[in-house]
Amino acid sequence: MTDRTATEPATAALRSLVGKLTLEQKVRLLTGADNWALHAEPAVGLRRIVLSDGPGGVRGESWDGRFTALNLPSATALAATWDPRIAYRYGAVIACEARRMGVDVVLGPTINLHRSPLGGRHFEAYSEDPLLTSRLAAAFVRGVQDGGVGATPKHYVANDAETDRFTVDNRIGARALRELYLAAFEDTVTGERPWMMMSAYNSVNGTTMSEHPLLAEPLCGEWGFDGVVVSDWWAVRSTEPAALARQDLVMPGPEGPWGGKLTAAVRDGRVPEEAVDEKVLRILRLAVRVGALEGFAPAVAAPPAGEDGPALAREVAAAGTVLVRNSGELPWSADGLRSVAVIGHLGFLPRTQGGGSATVEPARAVSPLEGLRAALPATRVDWHLGALAQRGIAPFAGSDLTDPVSGRPGVRLVCRGADGTVILDEHRRDANLARLGSARLAHTATVEVTARYLPARSGPVRIGVAGAGTLRLLVDGTELLREELVHTGEEFGGGLVSPPHASAPVELDAGRPVDIAVRLDLPPRRGPDSGVTLVAGLDLDTGAPDAEIAAAAAAARDADAALVVVGTGPEVESEGFDRTTLALPGRQDDLVRAVAAANPRTVVAVNAGAPVLLPWRDDVAAVLLTWFGGQEFGHALADVLLGTVEPGGRLPTTWPVDEADVPVLSTTPAAGRLPYDEGIRIGYRAWLESGTEPAYPFGHGLGYTTWAPPAAGIPGELAAGDDLLLTVALRNTGERRGKQVVQAYLSRPAGAVDRPVRWLAGHATVTAGPGQTATADLRIPARAFQHWDGAWRTEPGDFQVHLGFSSADLAVTGTVRIH
Repeated sequence: MTDRTATEPATAALRSLVGKLTLEQKVRLLTGADNWALHAEPAVGLRRIVLSDGPGGVRGESWDGRFTALNLPSATALAATWDPRIAYRYGAVIACEARRMGVDVVLGPTINLHRSPLGGRHFEAYSEDPLLTSRLAAAFVRGVQDGGVGATPKHYVANDAETDRFTVDNRIGARALRELYLAAFEDTVTGERPWMMMSAYNSVNGTTMSEHPLLAEPLCGEWGFDGVVVSDWWAVRSTEPAALARQDLVMPGPEGPWGGKLTAAVRDGRVPEEAVDEKVLRILRLAVRVGALEGFAPAVAAPPAGEDGPALAREVAAAGTVLVRNSGELPWSADGLRSVAVIGHLGFLPRTQGGGSATVEPARAVSPLEGLRAALPATRVDWHLGALAQRGIAPFAGSDLTDPVSGRPGVRLVCRGADGTVILDEHRRDANLARLGSARLAHTATVEVTARYLPARSGPVRIGVAGAGTLRLLVDGTELLREELVHTGEEFGGGLVSPPHASAPVELDAGRPVDIAVRLDLPPRRGPDSGVTLVAGLDLDTGAPDAEIAAAAAAARDADAALVVVGTGPEVESEGFDRTTLALPGRQDDLVRAVAAANPRTVVAVNAGAPVLLPWRDDVAAVLLTWFGGQEFGHALADVLLGTVEPGGRLPTTWPVDEADVPVLSTTPAAGRLPYDEGIRIGYRAWLESGTEPAYPFGHGLGYTTWAPPAAGIPGELAAGDDLLLTVALRNTGERRGKQVVQAYLSRPAGAVDRPVRWLAGHATVTAGPGQTATADLRIPARAFQHWDGAWRTEPGDFQVHLGFSSADLAVTGTVRIH
């Protein structure tokens, strides 16, 4: 296990190293050397320290797709397991990936809460509940750091939405701040001692977080955090206020608001040099922990080898899949299926991850179509579009392309200057060049991609390109497109969010290769890292949506069963913006209704990272919520459909019937402020207060077996400040082995303190065979009984303890009196 404490002798030795540095050397260490690394300092034996985005995979230092990485399921899929043991293993695999990529610190987990379901980045965070979030995040951090890699809980604090995230001032009452938003971080910090923490873009109650007193208290004082506080990228916008706060590291670099300005502020006496020394000390402490400082042993001398990453990705995807409806249709029997119709854009090209800084480039991603075909070799499994989940270009698979120069699978990329000089000439593994923005392409005027494409099917298709600039597309030497594409959206990470695209019809013959050439003359760029995107592939939009839905319904009618995969696209769920609606994009609702009317054995898999509306949910045979399932999504979905694996998920966030029902919806500031007027009532707490019934409550999830209500003896009395320990028995009354998550909630029917109707206080996961009884030791921490009133206080009196299987399914209730 990781040694999470810094001994005094080590601290004294580090202080002596700080004393060897000039002021300029010290200040230089407090701003990044580039986008992803900290400066080396040979004078004290400090090597470069590399950071990387890492909530759901480790990308490394490159945004441009040259390097592949393990794509794990989204944080909401992990949260749906409700299992800290799985979260620990998830973190351990992240550590293995980081070491493979030469990364010292991963920027994750994301601990912000699902305050409103419109939050565009919720796929990257865990839950609407601080206790569930805290337990999973703590296990993730422990798994990462036991692997000798630093973890970075983020974004501290209250970065719960994306709208105006650089400037929004979130106005939060002291009690809600402590009981919800800080509580989500607290156990992770106090119990796991993360080596780094990221300050958020937003302000809280008038002060931007990179300058906020909350960085000192409770983070470093009360909670004892002794690591590095790194800024979110470009979040620090001041010299003195941020330097006087507990902010330690400005990213990215090498430019920024510190540097020479901070040196001058120290020399002028506006910032004490001792404050700089303490920041450098913490940088050196991080260096020791990750093994980047000569003469000091790292925190983990021999990191574990870890487990099979793709196998864990498949396991997590299945364990986090939530079965919310089943009329007896699932699990399918392979022997009883002669044909299955897989329908929907996402059945062929699924979302395995959300957009933004959580994005990695997997070497492969298994679609539901591929997963079912592999699991059902004797069954005819066909795919039909039905309806688009998003507009845009589906990139050609690298395995279908050949680089005409090297002969390897993939494409040839050539970048030229304005005078035609070749700046870059290299092989790329596929035609998805989504983030070409790079300092080495600073003077690029033209991007060219060439490849030989081998079609797998005959017939008419549309070949297209996404990017911004003057586009030419040639197929077998014939020019099919010459068009000016103008981008009006956002840039992110050196790429264009929702780039413009164009396509042209082509008739292809299976097995007959065609030569494809794309030339994109770039418009003026904002800077060397400004977005350059070029994606070549197929445009699935036929321009005939009614005909596509009718064809899908006809295919479903002719099949034994139908799987419809619906969900969201990167234009809906991504870092950088919030959602404007919870409705599924495009004609997907119409598609589900048409298929369900054609085949009563219609199963719907919802491939979305956060709640969406499902107006047809009672009209289909079964509904599975699969989140963004990672690179093994298709295999995991097939495992669940065929009953090889239990759909083990339970909802970490409430799913509504309609937007109008959602108690806390707005993420849009007014005059720069976003009031958290709901106080301590978000998520299921707000739903219980409103009395409105959601589509699926927090904690809900079905399996392939049945369970008797939990049985537990609840003590009648408890001393204030003590944990409540329960042993809960759960009996599997069905005919299959299964998983259950027992949940404990507290309520306070009478009392002087304002409280929610109920709040989650503990949970445990068990498995049992048919007819067997499993037991779980459930610990309800003393904090669950407390409230914040300038300090943590326990109101004496009677609390009710509720046990069951969701926030709305609590069959067992007992009373405990707190003395």
